[in-house]
Amino acid sequence: MKIILSGATGAMGHMVADQVQAYEDMEIVFGWADEPEQGGPFPMSDHLDEAPAADVIIDFSNHTTLADLLAYARPRGLPLVIATTGHTEAEMALMEEAAKELSIFHSGNFSLGVHVLKLLVRQAAKALPDFDIEIIEAHHHRKVDAPSGTAKMLLSAIQAERPDSHVVSGREGHVGARPLDEIGVHAIRGGSIVGEHTVLLAGLDEMIEIKHTALSRAIFAKGALAAAQFIGQAQPGMYNMDDMIG
Repeated sequence: MKIILSGATGAMGHMVADQVQAYEDMEIVFGWADEPEQGGPFPMSDHLDEAPAADVIIDFSNHTTLADLLAYARPRGLPLVIATTGHTEAEMALMEEAAKELSIFHSGNFSLGVHVLKLLVRQAAKALPDFDIEIIEAHHHRKVDAPSGTAKMLLSAIQAERPDSHVVSGREGHVGARPLDEIGVHAIRGGSIVGEHTVLLAGLDEMIEIKHTALSRAIFAKGALAAAQFIGQAQPGMYNMDDMIG
């Protein structure tokens, strides 16, 4: 499988390039980046149209590149793995429209452990309807979007069981008593934190914390490569970790 890597010079781009070496049937044939690096294991350019023929695009860049990626992929029928977060509603609509013609794998997180976390959180939200729920996520100080894509994914899982709930991002001042239908979402940024996500369920006289800690970016790179293998065999449409793992 030949891969075009979008965001090739970023931290995750470097991690994908490192992890792909363990796959005999996969290779990166081109890297797309604003400031391409020279002398690496594959050619790079800031012009996507210089890329050779490939089987899939893996994107770990910035959400603002989506339109360019789709414009390149559409006439070539090229599947995409979108691992970038922070997309606007308009960009998500653009992605969903393109999925009528292309196979697109999009997820807020590519970790198997986070996928299980999401399942557990949804089950807990259903089983404990009278518990208050808060989401706390922490990432390194270079992360540009907040809350994280994973926090939004966890929130969506909770709201599937509590459709009438509303979100509060941080609290300050005399905000009054906390209503049950409120879900707090809090973002921490600092140092080199790879990624931590905690869902706190607080009831009367008891609390439950469900937490996932990423110790290395390698888990996300491996997940994106697995998604590339999956999407390469898929029909046009939108796919996520639920489709790949079940």
